[in-house]
Amino acid sequence: MGSAFLGSLSNIFSLGIKEFRSLLYDKAMLFLILFMFTGTVYADARAKPESLNRATVAVVDEDRSQLSSRIIAALHPPQFMPPERIDLAEMDKGMDSGQYTFVLDIPPDFQRDVMAGRAPDLQLNVDATRLSQAQTGTSYLQNIVDGEIRAYAQRHQSSAASPIGLNIRVFFNPNVSQFWFAAINSIVNNITLLGILLTGAALIRENEHGTIEHLLVMPVTPLEIMISKVWSMGLVVLVVSSLSLHVMVQGVLGVTLNGSTLLFACCTLLYLFAAASIGIYMATLARTMPQFGLLAILVLLPLEILSGGTTPRESMPQAIQWIMSLAPTTHYVSLAQAILFRGAGPSVIWPDFLGMASIGTFFFWFAHHRLRRMISSLH
Repeated sequence: MGSAFLGSLSNIFSLGIKEFRSLLYDKAMLFLILFMFTGTVYADARAKPESLNRATVAVVDEDRSQLSSRIIAALHPPQFMPPERIDLAEMDKGMDSGQYTFVLDIPPDFQRDVMAGRAPDLQLNVDATRLSQAQTGTSYLQNIVDGEIRAYAQRHQSSAASPIGLNIRVFFNPNVSQFWFAAINSIVNNITLLGILLTGAALIRENEHGTIEHLLVMPVTPLEIMISKVWSMGLVVLVVSSLSLHVMVQGVLGVTLNGSTLLFACCTLLYLFAAASIGIYMATLARTMPQFGLLAILVLLPLEILSGGTTPRESMPQAIQWIMSLAPTTHYVSLAQAILFRGAGPSVIWPDFLGMASIGTFFFWFAHHRLRRMISSLH
C-alpha cells in the first residue's frame, strides 16, 4: 500500500515536471503569462474609464474676484487639466469642437452675492458625449465649488457659512483611488484566466500532439494525470501572481495592501485548484485549441463580470447573485478584497474559504469523471 502510494506520488511529480518543460518551450504562452501580470495590470490600473483623469475644463470668469480665483485654482491635475480662462463668446465654439469637456461660467458679482447670503447660481456646461468623464466630473466639480464657497464664507464669517460640519473618514483607501481597486481586480481576473487556460491548454496539447496515447501505455491513472497538471500549472500562476502583487501592485503602482499576502496566497492556491479543474473539464469537451478558446470566452466573461470584481454583487438581480454564488470566482473575489483591502483574517473569511473549497472539490470530481470517460474512449 505504501509503495503504491509513493509510486503514485512519483508519477504525479514526474508528469508535473513534464508540464514545466512543455511550458518552457511554449514561447507564446510564456509571453502571455509575463504580459498578463505586468503590462495588463498596469494598463488596467491606470486606464480605468470610471476614474476622472486629465479632463479638459475651461472657465468663463465674469466676476474676477478672490473667490472665483480660488475656485479656478482648485481645478488641478490629475483629475483636471489646468483650466483655461476663456471669454463668454468662446464657450459655445469650444464645446462644439470638443475642445472642452467642462465649461464653468462664474457670473458677475458672484462673490458679493455669496457674502450677502443670496446663494447665486453657477452654470456648468458638460459635453455628455464623453459619458464616463461627464458623470464623474460633474460630481467632482460640484464638490470642489461647494467646498471652496463654504471655506471662503466661513473664513470671512459670512451668514452663508454652513452651521453643520461633515467629518468624513475614509477607510482602507484613504484617497479613494480607483487604480487601487483596479490593480487588485486585474490580478484576480488574470489568475482566473490563466488558471483555466493553462491547465486546459496543457490537456488539449496532449490530445492534439498525440502524446495522450503515450500516457495510456504508461502505468499512470487519469487521476495522476489530472493532479499533475493541476499542481504544475497552478504553481506557475501562483508564483507569477505573487511576484506581480509585490513588484507591480506594491512597487510600481504604490498600492498599500492592508492584509496578509501569505493568507492571500493560501486562498489563491485553493482557488487555482478549482480553476484548474474547470479548465480540465472544458478541455475534455473541446477537441482542438480553437474550440477550447471559444468555450473559454463563454465561461470566463461571466466569471469575471458577474463575480463582484467589476460590479458589486448587491447591484445584480437576486437570481444572478444566487447563480454566481455557486462559482468559485465569486468567493475568491470576496476573499481577495477582504484580505488585501480590509486586512481580514481567517475568522472573517472562513465562510468564503469553505465555500470555495467545497465548490472546487465538486469541480475536481466532475472533471476527473469526465477525463476518465475521455481516456476510456481512446482505448
